[in-house]
Formats: sequence, C-alpha cells, structure tokens
Amino acid sequence: MSNVTLKNVNKHYGPFHALKNIDLDIVPGEFVVMVGPSGCGKSTLLKTIAGLEEVTNGTIDIAGRDVTREEPGDRGIAMVFQSYALYPHMTVRQNMGFGLRIMKRPADEIEAAVQRAAKILRIEELLEKKPAQLSGGQRQRVAIGRAITREPHVFLFDEPLSNLDAALRTQMRVELATLHKDLNATMIYVTHDQIEAMTMADRIVVLRAGVIEQVGTPLGLYHNPANRFVASFLGSPRMNFFEGKITNVEDRRVVVDVEGLPPLTFGNIREGHGLKQNATVAVGVRPEHLRLSDDHEIQAQAKIRLSEQLGRETVLYADAGALKTVGSDTGTSDVTLLAGQGDIPAEASTVTFGFDTTSAYLFGPDGQTLTTEKTIGA
Repeated sequence: MSNVTLKNVNKHYGPFHALKNIDLDIVPGEFVVMVGPSGCGKSTLLKTIAGLEEVTNGTIDIAGRDVTREEPGDRGIAMVFQSYALYPHMTVRQNMGFGLRIMKRPADEIEAAVQRAAKILRIEELLEKKPAQLSGGQRQRVAIGRAITREPHVFLFDEPLSNLDAALRTQMRVELATLHKDLNATMIYVTHDQIEAMTMADRIVVLRAGVIEQVGTPLGLYHNPANRFVASFLGSPRMNFFEGKITNVEDRRVVVDVEGLPPLTFGNIREGHGLKQNATVAVGVRPEHLRLSDDHEIQAQAKIRLSEQLGRETVLYADAGALKTVGSDTGTSDVTLLAGQGDIPAEASTVTFGFDTTSAYLFGPDGQTLTTEKTIGA
C-alpha cells in the first residue's frame, strides 16, 4: 500500500489549460474514483500520475517519493487500459508474466506471480489460451492479472469496463471491489459512469474543465454536493432544478419565489451566504423526493409525458406547466419523478406531486450550495 500526493499539478497543451492547480492526497489502501463529463481532464490526470503525460508544473509523490520527472516504468505503478492491450500472439500466462520478464525476474518468480494472480482472479484454466479465445470479461481479468503480477505501489484503471455489456459491467464492478479488499491496494480508477463511482469508491473526485469540484465519500457527495454541477452529475435520475428568486432575507433564513409553487422558506442557509433580495437562485429536488401525493408542504401539478417502468420503480417525465424548470449542466429540463410499484399514472394524465423544503437544496447565482449539510441517512 502506498500514498499518492499531487501538489499544484498543472498541464498545458499549448494555450489549452487541461489541468488547473490539482491538489489531491490519496491515502494508502484507498480506492479513489475520478469522474466527470467528457473532456473534464480525468484521463489526463490519470496519465500524469502514470507518467504517460508530463506535467507542466507541480509535483507527484508516490510512496513518499517524488516521481514527477521519472519514467513510467520507474514509478511503481501498473495500469489497466480500456482496450485491454493484450499481445494476441501470447498465451494468457505469457501476457500476465510479460512485465516481469521485461524486468528480467527469475522464471520461477514469474511463474509464482502468475499463478497467484490467476488464483485471485479465478482464471487458472485460461492460462494456456490466447486472447482471441477469451470473452471480453476474461480479457479484462487477464489485463488486471498482468497488473497484479508486478505488485505495484498503485493500480491505475482507465475506464476498464466501458467495453463490456451491462450485465458484465455489474459483475466486474463487484469483482474489482472484492479484489481491492483482497489486495488491500491503493487504486485510482477513472470512469464517466457515476454508478461505477458510487458503488466502488472509498472517495470520489469530481472534475470539470480541469478543476476538482469536490472530493468526498459517495454518500457524502450525494447528500451534500458543493455546487449545482456536482448535484446534477451524481444521482440517477438526475436532480430537478427550479428557477427561483429571493423575496426575503433574514439572517440565515430566506424566502424563495418559484413560479407555479407556493413560497419556499429555507431556514438552513449557510453563514456568509451574501444573498440579496431579487437574486436569482435554483432550487434542487431529487426525483425520489418528488412524491405523487397531495399531503406535502409544497405541491404542484404536472402532465405525464413519458414513463419508464423498471420493475422496482417507475421513472416519470412530466411537463410541469407553469412551474419554471432549468436544465442541469448535464441533464434535461424535464421534471422527473419516481413512482413505486403501485398504480402508475397513464401518459398524458395530470398528477399532483409534492415535496418538503427539508429535502430541497438551494443554489446561489454562482451555482454554489447555500443550504447547510444534510445528515447522511436521515
């Protein structure tokens, strides 16, 4: 187990500033997942840790040693790629031991390392096969096995499951999480899939445009997003946002007017919020908190446009009429609700839904979260 510390890491491609003042401390044995939309810099950041991209300035420490200018092979890392990168003319055994052969390790040491990795990944029966004879999931296990044989300080994963079908991705998520516990290794994992991040990570790093927006545990980020971008990125279906205007400010209590809703009173605003009357804000409510009932503090009506029945629950997309919604950074402007297994409203029907302000979030004109932290699990 080894730590990874990034201090003021910047990366420029000519005039383009790809990574901006990245500071990150990963403790030994931690599983950290980096997420964000396409082009946010997550893969670039992983490659700078690996040494495949040279940083413009800043420092990278691995296992307490400055490796900023070292070659990839000298950093004590092993990387698993999206494309598997297996040699087609080699057997599984040869692929898994290739890195150790390059390092000129003794043959018996290589064989012992290959057998150990094959046992961990349950692929002993595949050792004499070649990549063309394997399924996608088996090839990914071989690629991971090749990394395990090197016994690196840090494992790096670059979207390793994106080429697999949905069922196999779910299976491999479980296997990777189990592997992390078995090896007790430091792992850094890049994905665009927030479900992978939520289910696998000890901590999540959310990036946007080369900047770290927030770092925290999966549930910590879900319940207490730092800003509207993080709130919209984590959660499926994504959070609803309603455009509002401040009509009254009294210390840490504000009243918000949202067209189509009664006045919303927030009594849990952060200190030093700087809000003024008539300021434009956004009210955020997750779909699971928009209930099809008329017994909530805040009520509105909507016309069902589309329903997606998923068995355990049904996702409802609705037109809220007078209720003015605003699109999230990564989502749509529809009002999205969740219904249970009871009576599902028909498409084109009008329903009453409601929510309580205790479950809502308030985001300021700059997109930062204004409500105080919610208790996780409450």
